[in-house]
Amino acid sequence: MKILVLPGLTLPEVSAADLERMAEAGGGATVVVRDYAEADQDIDDADVVLGFISRRLFRRARKLRWLHAIASGVDALLFDEFRNSEVILTSEKGLVGEHLADHAFGLLLMLTRQLATAHRLGADCWNHRPEMRAQEIELTGATMGLWGFGGTGRAMARRAAAFGMKVVAMDREVVPASPEVQRVEGPDFFDELLARSDVLAICTPLTPETRNKFNRAAFRAMQDSAILVNVTRGEVMVEDDLVEALASGQIRGAALDVAPREPLPADSPLWTLPNVVMTPHTAGASQFRAARNIDRFVENLKRLRRGEPLEGVIDKQLGY
Repeated sequence: MKILVLPGLTLPEVSAADLERMAEAGGGATVVVRDYAEADQDIDDADVVLGFISRRLFRRARKLRWLHAIASGVDALLFDEFRNSEVILTSEKGLVGEHLADHAFGLLLMLTRQLATAHRLGADCWNHRPEMRAQEIELTGATMGLWGFGGTGRAMARRAAAFGMKVVAMDREVVPASPEVQRVEGPDFFDELLARSDVLAICTPLTPETRNKFNRAAFRAMQDSAILVNVTRGEVMVEDDLVEALASGQIRGAALDVAPREPLPADSPLWTLPNVVMTPHTAGASQFRAARNIDRFVENLKRLRRGEPLEGVIDKQLGY
């Protein structure tokens, strides 16, 4: 077996010890590490790839049996040739929820406690105490709505409950409930989720079904006091409709780590609206992320050799 490792943003390097683990788990496999620009040297006879590949590289990957993505979102991989192939696709889905949820609540608190305003004003914030205090809200008793109840949604639910929030959730699939969510609703609950949520958190992957789901109609169905939180995929939001909703007061605010266009151009109104806080798609960072993903990859190598089902398998037709 030949394993080709292509490091990237979420897996910048692989230690010698981890390469040895991969070789051993692969039954004495040959493990080759290449920069993405050098992938042509080894893609032709690679059985397994850890990383991402382009359509061009995939067309050359004659022996490829399995690709393990170094990301939870795999929309960039789902070009027709790969999606319709027999190659297995796995990812770190279910492993990134904790740090995404940390980041989401950090952004949320920047709005609800006026932390972003204080930081922006600096020393002058002392001259704005009354208006800042008038804008601050407490999360206790508020309803957190979760659009998607996978790993990220469940991590959000745990944090929301710790803040004394009520939690409602929906998911496209029939998934188990949790101590924080007694019942996970189905897709028909979407309109009610919009109407009930004081804070609405997007916790879904990008698929044809989710793309542009948060449009003018969705924002108009939300409470005018509601805050939108999105640390997963920006393309589920329609940028012009989001700007309109925020500028008009249709919704209270938005806490975003992702944007409909990335990088978001400097002339986008989202950068200047006072009820928006944003970070540059950095919620996925964690000191534990690479190790968790390598552990899954090594375990899956063992499973592959034993003919057992792999962990983190993506349904390539559904996109998650």
